[in-house]
Amino acid sequence: MAQVLLSPLSWGLGHAMRDIPIIRTLLAHDHDVTIAACGNALNALKQEFPQCSFIEFEDYPVPYSSGSLFLPKFFLFLPVMLRAVANERRNLAKILAKDHYDLIISDNRLGAYSPDVPSVFITHQLHYHMPLALWPVELFALRINTYLHRKYDRVIVPDNPPGPLALAGKLSRPGSADTRSLAYFSGILTSIQKQDCREDLDYLVMISGPEPQRTKLEELLLPSIHELEGKSVVILGSPKRKTEITGTDTCIVKGYVSNDEKVGLMNRAKFVICRSGYTSMMELAELRKKHGLFIPTPGQTEQEYLSWYYQKQGWFHSQSQYSLNLAEDIPAARGYSGFPDMPSTGENVRRLYNDLLAGYLE
Repeated sequence: MAQVLLSPLSWGLGHAMRDIPIIRTLLAHDHDVTIAACGNALNALKQEFPQCSFIEFEDYPVPYSSGSLFLPKFFLFLPVMLRAVANERRNLAKILAKDHYDLIISDNRLGAYSPDVPSVFITHQLHYHMPLALWPVELFALRINTYLHRKYDRVIVPDNPPGPLALAGKLSRPGSADTRSLAYFSGILTSIQKQDCREDLDYLVMISGPEPQRTKLEELLLPSIHELEGKSVVILGSPKRKTEITGTDTCIVKGYVSNDEKVGLMNRAKFVICRSGYTSMMELAELRKKHGLFIPTPGQTEQEYLSWYYQKQGWFHSQSQYSLNLAEDIPAARGYSGFPDMPSTGENVRRLYNDLLAGYLE
């Protein structure tokens, strides 16, 4: 029985959610898993895996911005980030001095590695996307990525290999020979499972993301959603508000739902409207959804790139929230094909364990 330390970044729940199938697989092979996390990521994984051990392990504050200033604010934030990573390294040393681990799995935690313990890194961003005017910064970021990847024994990429099925496009494309040699393309990884149920919900609208952009999108969408024909459910992604805020015969608005309820709603939905965060994209690919509208968070270059890439591929329609018009965008979105069929999480995580993780643990 091996001891595994797994540590996801807490910027939203996406990192923790994609680690759930990995944790399930490790437990199924009778390994002990200790989860080092903080915030909502820690709370969510405690609920999902009460049998695991947990450590409160702070990561980094989030450099959110209210709009297009996200990028410059992020670069101004880098000194804070570097101090946080240095602090993370010190805290990890204390954890490793207290207990023995056979493997460290870091999901985007830059300082969660050890030269004395095999360490693997999970990321779908081997290659960052910057506006054309900042292409020198993009090249510099590739060099930084290569430097960081060398700290780990392997880099797990939750995407299909570069090619026609690459869900992250250029983001998951290795930018150097060193990164290419370390990368293991696991395929998509998501906690959501496809259910055998009828698609009896015409529209599912998932409003999410950092404030104040989450509230801005809510204010833009709610008046239009009530005018749609058919049954719709809106999830506001606001845990502090009442579970069900309002409802009519055709439209129910919920402040927040459990993960199980969200999975059920996503399975039932014929058409999904959401942000273009990568975790949501893997969920839709897993469920083989064919119709949807993506609204990238303004200033978040990853979401803006993915929206552009999917539209270029003919998979999904996207629209800036500043130009949103559901009466026009929904009919346009129905002309797209959806993601191509690809290997599912169950198949991918079995292969990941047998090909990679078992070599450190058995």
